[in-house]
Amino acid sequence: MAQDDNKLLRLCSILHDKSSVELQIKVNSYLMQETGSKIAFLATVLSETEELLIQVLGDKVLEEEKRFSAKGHTVGIPLIKNSQVSLHDLNENEREELQSLLDIMPQTFLAVPINHANLEQVAIIAYIVDFPDEDEFSSSKYTASIQECFQYTLGIILNTLSYEEEKRLRIQCQSLLTVARNLFSHLSDISDLLREIMMEARKLTQAERCSLFLLDEERDELVAEVFDGIPAVPGNENAPEVRIAKTQGIAGHVAMTGELLNIHDAYAHPLFYKGIDETTGFKTRNILCIPIKNEELVIGVAQLCNKINGVHFTSFDEEIALAFSVYCAISIAHSLMLKKVQDAQSRSKLSNELMMYHMKVSNEDARKLISNILPMPGPEFAEFKFSPRSLNESETTHALVYMLEDLGLVQRWRIKKETLARFILYVQRGYRDPPYHNWMHAFSVAHFAYLLLKNLKLMEKGHITELEGFVFIVACVCHDLDHRGTTNSFQLASDSVLAGLYSSEGSVMERHHFSQAMCILNTEGCNIFESLQQAEYKRCLDLLRHLILATDLAQHLRIFNEQKKLSNEGYDKSNEHHRGLLLSLLMTCCDLSDQTKSWSISKKIAELIYMEFFSQGDLEKAMGNRPSEMMDREKACIPFLQLQFLNDIVHPLFTLLAEMFPEAECLVNALKINKRCWDTAWELYSKRLTKASSSMAILEDEQLEIEVINYIQTNEVV
Repeated sequence: MAQDDNKLLRLCSILHDKSSVELQIKVNSYLMQETGSKIAFLATVLSETEELLIQVLGDKVLEEEKRFSAKGHTVGIPLIKNSQVSLHDLNENEREELQSLLDIMPQTFLAVPINHANLEQVAIIAYIVDFPDEDEFSSSKYTASIQECFQYTLGIILNTLSYEEEKRLRIQCQSLLTVARNLFSHLSDISDLLREIMMEARKLTQAERCSLFLLDEERDELVAEVFDGIPAVPGNENAPEVRIAKTQGIAGHVAMTGELLNIHDAYAHPLFYKGIDETTGFKTRNILCIPIKNEELVIGVAQLCNKINGVHFTSFDEEIALAFSVYCAISIAHSLMLKKVQDAQSRSKLSNELMMYHMKVSNEDARKLISNILPMPGPEFAEFKFSPRSLNESETTHALVYMLEDLGLVQRWRIKKETLARFILYVQRGYRDPPYHNWMHAFSVAHFAYLLLKNLKLMEKGHITELEGFVFIVACVCHDLDHRGTTNSFQLASDSVLAGLYSSEGSVMERHHFSQAMCILNTEGCNIFESLQQAEYKRCLDLLRHLILATDLAQHLRIFNEQKKLSNEGYDKSNEHHRGLLLSLLMTCCDLSDQTKSWSISKKIAELIYMEFFSQGDLEKAMGNRPSEMMDREKACIPFLQLQFLNDIVHPLFTLLAEMFPEAECLVNALKINKRCWDTAWELYSKRLTKASSSMAILEDEQLEIEVINYIQTNEVV
């Protein structure tokens, strides 16, 4: 075992503390030793509030933990950019902010964001300061050391943080619940009790001030006999009281509605009443206001002001404050958390399903893919009539590598061979095995993208950029990742996990496909875009999303008239919007490209598609729903449906492509032949059709296929 591995193992072996602070000290020490830096520290990402939490600098525990807004401080830049940041990336003001935090002006600085293993978000940012900067490759060397460290330690740190937060929340809730019970059991001594409650509430939520109002039903007013913003008058039993109308301000709104309010900017909120601040001289920044309920009746309001050491009150503060209302605290807290828990479980379930495929990919698999030498494809491989489904599935991954190299994309974008191989294998594992929407479909779509790029010379002639060509073929291979063999409408009708995540945005499956593509790209050693500059990288991700969503036929129909204008009015290659429309058109062509192959292939594809359709139809019937005609094995007339699909969608699509690129005219001719074949097939088959016959039989009848081809060759002039 290498010496570095031994060091990591020793580090892991001592990470047994139940204190996150102690863990951070040990990890910081390891990073300082490995990188030669004078200071190393970690910032935990609090995703709920978009804050960064720093508790330790090097081996020094801060007297008071520091919280920074991710968007408002230098330490948050790596989170916003989702990439590492060095001293050269910081301007003068940002360097001064860093100096203020560290008490020194750093000579070298590197911040590396560390992602969750299964979630698409940054969990921790690691920083090293004043390390030896020997050459231009130092940064990548230190980054690798940091990433390797957290590959083994991140889970331990996050679990400890979670344990501490849960323990803190449990103690806080229990303490506050005890105080809240006292409120209802000792109303005869309300003044002393209110003071005790305010002191405990401030401590539990880290609030600067707390005020408690009781509802005076007779006068329809909220009364604070002990108001935290007004100092008590020594020796005066009749302390001044504050009264506001029951309908006035934030407290009045909560009293009327019985609903919690968490206001991040008090003065910007329309309900905020400035009169109390003007009376007391206190400056209110943010407010957490909760109802105090006796069953369903509001008897008072608690108002917490100004979160200490935080940008604003968090969801955890809300839960603690809700516990203040004894009889409804538990039910409200569970209700508020339910949706978040369901979403987290759904995303976790989807990630785990995909990871089951990912775990089958080993470094050895990746090395085999790039080291095995297979015969070069013949010239027919680059012809439109070639069927990629004629390859064995075991040959497809090598063929995909060949296509990217043949187009010059591997060399142009400096893609590491092992990274490319691992990415392709992960994508292959990311496909399920429904009859049609599987890996072979993805490979066929990617192959057609290769044909378009090569035969139409889209990049060479400047119709699209080299970057767009690269993303185009990547989008094709990823466009149906984790497809379940059912449509968007089925996802919505069945109220599926995917519908719960994406239904509000539309294109449910396509958004899931993009999400899974991002999951793979964010998997260690799979980011084929890693060599790109930041602007190029962002452009790639935006374009990848755009192109995968373009495979939704509903989206194609929405923009088809706009795409036709490109042919009628002229295509401007310098216009980014025009290129976007063209790329969307090309994506749809690739997705439907099976229809441009020979009729034998087209008929086989139709069989696979209707196997999926009818399977979905059976599920819909079992749910008590009525499937559409094309999904109903008992009602579907496949030749009619195929002709309708070819006439309404496919033929206009490829006709437009041929108008823009005459080299694609052969595709339109192939479609015309296929339409005549479907017409002939129905004519011949209808003569032997019986009432008991299934429409699927026309796809399974091999003799009929021979008869159709012979008939076309004999009676038609092709």
